[in-house]
Amino acid sequence: MLALDVQNLQVNYGFINAVKGINLKVEEGQIVTLLGSNGAGKTSTIRAICGVIESKGTVSLFGRKISGMAVNKITKQGMFVCPEGRHVFKDLTVEDNLLTGAFTVSKTQKEQNFKRVYRYFPILQERKKQIAQTLSGGEQQMLAIGRALMGSPKILLLDEPSLGLAPLIVRDVFAIIEAIRNDGTTVLLVEQNALGALKIADYAYVLEVGQLKMEGRAKELIQDPMLIEAYLGGNK
Repeated sequence: MLALDVQNLQVNYGFINAVKGINLKVEEGQIVTLLGSNGAGKTSTIRAICGVIESKGTVSLFGRKISGMAVNKITKQGMFVCPEGRHVFKDLTVEDNLLTGAFTVSKTQKEQNFKRVYRYFPILQERKKQIAQTLSGGEQQMLAIGRALMGSPKILLLDEPSLGLAPLIVRDVFAIIEAIRNDGTTVLLVEQNALGALKIADYAYVLEVGQLKMEGRAKELIQDPMLIEAYLGGNK
């Protein structure tokens, strides 16, 4: 079943065409990655999909059209976003940050989600009473992902989760994203780190200047000479 179906998505900022009529699909239970360099239109795409900015085209979630729907209503349909830059509430504790993501779920589900998040990120349980601004960058990224998971997402949109993190932390974050998919949550992963994303993804799209230039199964694209030269630095 299609979790997400995006048709002819267009995003304009005045006279600037940031996203130029792209189509993409995300199958339920998969990790699909949207790759591209800085300025390619990746963040505009993800913000349009989740209703944060105005766009043209059609977005459907599990067969239901959500284009033009208010953000809070889209969230209730099961789509949650972990935005670029983390945006945790720095003056709140880790636990209170997580609670802000659980406003749509029951008390019982909330307790189950805490257990799930702490299973993925044991360090957050150790530091649940700690103020978020005292966490490292990697820990804040874990907190941002955990907060999105607290809403019991059917599909999780991750915007540049590896940005600015040390290589060892990036490896851990990608491993957790793979575990999230393996536990049944569909993932749309927006990334500049093409190699890391392709290693865990099922399918991939490559965005250049607002247009899709390449797509295919991740394990095939990771072998593609053009992609290797353009995004993987000529080597893997």
